[in-house]
Amino acid sequence: MTPYEIISRKRDGNSLSPEEIDFFISGYMAHRITDYQMAALLMAIYFRGMDDEETSALTRAYINSGVHIDLSDLPGIKVDKHSTGGVGDKVSIILAPLVASLGVPVPMVSGRGLGHSGGTLDKLESIPGFKTDLSIDKFHELLREFNLALIGQTGDLVPADKRIYALRDVTATVDCIPLISASIMSKKIAEGIDALVLDVKYGNGAFMKDPRQAELLAQKLIKIGKEFGKNVLATLTSMEQPLGYHVGNWLEILECLECFAGNGPADLMEVTYTLGANMLVLGEAAEDQDEAREKCRQAIASGRAFEKFLQIARAQGADTACLEKPDTYPLAKERASLNADRSGYITRLNTYEIGMASVQLGAGRLRSEDGIDPRAGIILHKKLGDAVSGGDVLLEIHTNRSRQIEPALRRLKNAITIGEQPEALPALILKEIA
Repeated sequence: MTPYEIISRKRDGNSLSPEEIDFFISGYMAHRITDYQMAALLMAIYFRGMDDEETSALTRAYINSGVHIDLSDLPGIKVDKHSTGGVGDKVSIILAPLVASLGVPVPMVSGRGLGHSGGTLDKLESIPGFKTDLSIDKFHELLREFNLALIGQTGDLVPADKRIYALRDVTATVDCIPLISASIMSKKIAEGIDALVLDVKYGNGAFMKDPRQAELLAQKLIKIGKEFGKNVLATLTSMEQPLGYHVGNWLEILECLECFAGNGPADLMEVTYTLGANMLVLGEAAEDQDEAREKCRQAIASGRAFEKFLQIARAQGADTACLEKPDTYPLAKERASLNADRSGYITRLNTYEIGMASVQLGAGRLRSEDGIDPRAGIILHKKLGDAVSGGDVLLEIHTNRSRQIEPALRRLKNAITIGEQPEALPALILKEIA
């Protein structure tokens, strides 16, 4: 077989065999197949799709490109969570220590933000000293001692996905269900988990705008998980507006601290408790959803979840003084507000544009090599359904890029619609799929 033949077969709508897929991925990693040939295959997959057998074969080829972590010597059912990404989605930072504090091991390998969507690693690294670039041995050690590890993808964990994702990002082939599925599940399977809870986003701030597409993605992810012997549950949640009120790395950590103190926003805590309950049930730390949700609430109320967060932060090198006294953290030098120019109700928020405005302000990156400002971001004062009067503050921006203040405010003004009458709110949690 040759790269040309494989590309042309997929271009013409044929299914590729596992041998052809493995040949292409292994050849690419050995530099026998070029970037332009891989880009051609990715575009062919984007337009022609992949069936279930092809997607599983691609997932396996990704996994086989690197190490497969073995956590079988650690007690308990290892359960992770993955979100397909959004704006203000800081759930993992609350959820992982919450579940770990209740006895379920959580081996969490997270990613960085790119484009409008934020990344867990960037948020954690806004805490001074917090290290996420850790070895697999350290990952294993943290899990043994704390039931928890919060790290980034190592160089030898699914390296094919890491290299191919960078190519997808610059060839407009990111939003393709088979490619997304293989990317997500290869990393999760390779990290040694037993079970996985998925938060699949839909809406104007998600990669999957249509809930039907989000459901198709969820079903594909679950099917791959089952083929590899993993227990997987998926929850479809709305990204028609940012989750919580804070967008931006340190600002989101501040909101997490409010959640740990029992004062978190209702939407953020609802998603956290729903996913946490699923993780506890899969991890056999609760009999059913009701018991699991109550345990989650108690872990927050007692301070147990926050103590676990402090433990893992210290273990991963963080100076936790700013977590215990957040007022000591220096904020951005420039702040500005956007005020309502009329009275009415918030009827629409363009979540994608809000995310991109935060990137303008310094909170995100458009290229993987871009730097970020941990202090930059946006604090919403109003969300969907809220009544506003003319002159009310709709949101506040934080930045050290003074030249971006006016462009960001213009963008944000266009992202908010004020109507005369309130409209029905989108369902926060659309459905759960097993």
